Amino acid sequence: MPDPETLKFYADNAARYGRHAQGPTPQLAGFLAHLPPGSTVLELGTGNGRDAAAMLAAGFAVTPSDASPELAAEAEARLGTPVRIMAFHEIDEVDAYDGVWACAALLHAPRDELTADLARIFRALRPGGHLFASFKAGDGEGRDALGRYYNYPDATGLRAHVVAAGAWACIDITENDGSGYDRQPTRWLWLQACKPA
Repeated sequence: MPDPETLKFYADNAARYGRHAQGPTPQLAGFLAHLPPGSTVLELGTGNGRDAAAMLAAGFAVTPSDASPELAAEAEARLGTPVRIMAFHEIDEVDAYDGVWACAALLHAPRDELTADLARIFRALRPGGHLFASFKAGDGEGRDALGRYYNYPDATGLRAHVVAAGAWACIDITENDGSGYDRQPTRWLWLQACKPA
């Protein structure tokens, strides 16, 4: 279930967050390169809709979603299309999407729910489908200075969650340094996984 404090932060700061980071995430191009033109994509945690806008402009059939109604409203205003208000545990489709894009989204999933959420994503992907997701690296769950909950995995722990979640055909985790909305130095983990064709 979504963390109430984290949802409150996004409710209280939706307009400001909506103005944050207007360009698409640099890793988005690598994700889209794995998909045939016009593929169906479920985006988890659309935030201000910046990545959904880029995918729609590139001709992909995108279902943007967010657990925060306030952020969903910000993204709808930007995209001109409905944004599904949905928490990770509510993913219930089977073989429905060619890709799932979860940039800075699943990092808010409760640590004890993460494997189950990844299993739901596995079921929602069509055979041959791809998942891209980013996490803030760490050594255990906690909150940032803004009060938001993070599961803070390390690469080994994240891989264990993915392996336990389904028979993924490939799992790759890369790391890079950056920051986020809080402008704090951050070690990012980028997970790529694919469902067997």
